[in-house]
Amino acid sequence: MITYQTEGVEMPSIDQEKITAWIKEVAATYGKKVGEIAYMFCSDEHILKVNREFLQHDYYTDVITFDYCHGRVLSGDIVLSLDTVRTNAEQFNTPYETELHRVIIHGILHLCGINDKGPGEREIMEGEENKALALLQA
Repeated sequence: MITYQTEGVEMPSIDQEKITAWIKEVAATYGKKVGEIAYMFCSDEHILKVNREFLQHDYYTDVITFDYCHGRVLSGDIVLSLDTVRTNAEQFNTPYETELHRVIIHGILHLCGINDKGPGEREIMEGEENKALALLQA
C-alpha cells in the first residue's frame, strides 16, 4: 500500500492512482513488489528538521528515503520537500510536475538498491529516473 500525506504544505496535484500504478510498474522492472510506502510532502524547513534529526545532515534536500525493505518487498518512508522540487524545476528549466515525478520515483529507486552518492552513481541514477519517467509518459 502506498500512502500520500502532507506536513505544512498543500497536497500536490497528482493522480494518486496513476502514480501508485506507475510506482508498482517501476518496482516490477527490478523484480520487486510494493509493500508499505508512505510519502510525506513537506516544506524545506520540515525536511531540514528531518535531515538534522535522523541523518545528522545540516542542509536542505529534495528527498530523504528511509528504507524498511524486506527481500523483494519495498517498504519505506519517503519525505519530499515541495519547496526544493519547485526550486530545482526552475533551476533545471523543467516543468514542476516532471521534477515532482522525478523525485517521487527517486525514492523508489533508492529502495530498489540504486545509489547516487559514489563515483559514477549519480549518472546511473539519472538514467534510471529517465527510464522510469518514460514509463509514466507511455
